[in-house]
Amino acid sequence: MQNNILNRQPGTWKWGLLCLVFLAPFFFLTYGFANQYASSLSNVPSIVFEWEHHIPLWPWTIVPYWSIDLFYGLSLLLCWNKFELRQHALRLFAAQLISISCFLIYPLKFSFERVELDGFFGLWFDVLMGFDKPFNQAPSLHIVLLVILWDFYRRHINPNYRWLVHVWSFLIGLSVLTTWQHHFIDIPLGLLAGALCLWLFPLTVKAPYQKDGLQQITAKHLKLWCFYLIGALVCITPAFLFKGVWLWMLYPAISLFLVALAYFLVRPHFFQKQENGQMTVAAWLLFAPYSLVAWINSRVWTYQHPEDSLILQLNGVDLYLGRIPSAEHTKQYTALFDCCAELAVNQQVQHYEKFNTLDLIPVQSQQLLVAAAAFDHFIQPLLQTNQSHKVLIFCALGYSRSCSILIAWLLQQNHAASVEEAITLIQRSRPWIVLSEKHIAEIKHFQLLLTQEKQL
Repeated sequence: MQNNILNRQPGTWKWGLLCLVFLAPFFFLTYGFANQYASSLSNVPSIVFEWEHHIPLWPWTIVPYWSIDLFYGLSLLLCWNKFELRQHALRLFAAQLISISCFLIYPLKFSFERVELDGFFGLWFDVLMGFDKPFNQAPSLHIVLLVILWDFYRRHINPNYRWLVHVWSFLIGLSVLTTWQHHFIDIPLGLLAGALCLWLFPLTVKAPYQKDGLQQITAKHLKLWCFYLIGALVCITPAFLFKGVWLWMLYPAISLFLVALAYFLVRPHFFQKQENGQMTVAAWLLFAPYSLVAWINSRVWTYQHPEDSLILQLNGVDLYLGRIPSAEHTKQYTALFDCCAELAVNQQVQHYEKFNTLDLIPVQSQQLLVAAAAFDHFIQPLLQTNQSHKVLIFCALGYSRSCSILIAWLLQQNHAASVEEAITLIQRSRPWIVLSEKHIAEIKHFQLLLTQEKQL
């Protein structure tokens, strides 16, 4: 998918112009409709914190506020190819649908009265008020679009000048407060809605609406779906009951709900881990509360055994099994094989490969076939160099998922004659691995499939 972004297609701007011809009227018609609807209601509430009364009105910030319209239109004309244009246009379209739906379902009103402004800046405020009313608040559509446009322009600008995109984007984000167009609550909700649009239509990873063909849903998936769904409900309850500072609980609630969906739909690629081991910006924003707890959990469970375990030495290659490493820890290795879908790894190695698996779910036999082949394809070039290499295969804890995949590879390459022999080989160095009856059953089924493949 990375190549899809970088390939340049002449004439893409013509298709971008066509998208703009559709999106621009769609934007103003739907935005105006939501404004009209809210203004017709007898009572529209506001969500405002006491400290917001101290936010100054800075007339000059109307310039960055208005500038987003220019960046919106230009972005559709600057796409490198049709793939990027399609994803970008879908993001902008989704931003409108999500925001307008929220404005209609739960309309809010901006509660401050702005004084009359004169001069150049006052003129731009007058133009704005000509079609905009103090409604259409949460999420701030300005912030939703800003997230999408920031992601677009930071890719397109020369890295030496990327700071300009960051600075101007910050001013646009600040302007929604200092022009007295939005209350604070609209901003974090806008950031999450913008991240959701990026997440739905990614550029470098598999989209969340695409299926994972290797894995089938099991009772364990449903159990964890229920667990995370209950967690989301527990988080969201105080936000609705008590409001105020408890509204921040909406963030972990959204994060846990998406994790629940990942298990229910059996889609490890929901976490959008990229080829370099990092999550997309969208996934990082959406899953941050869950990821923080998952990282802490990985350290707590491995507190007594943080070390990696040397399992096998072959042709100068030392093969280790361990937990997800820190950036500093990766420097000890030549190559990393990552079996953890839910946590990013800041790796600094020559060779890196990932195979996404969901936490606490036994790796299924069909997955093991693909994973063992991928690991073999990954490690064979290192084995053939006749040089010393250190290779780490890992998941969050290095107890189950990566262990299952390593066992599958040992069996595939005849380094072990049976499942029991492979487990014993690993337990000599890492006796604290955790393999349930289900894990072992899947590995044995993998061995059966492997035997059938060899007979064919």
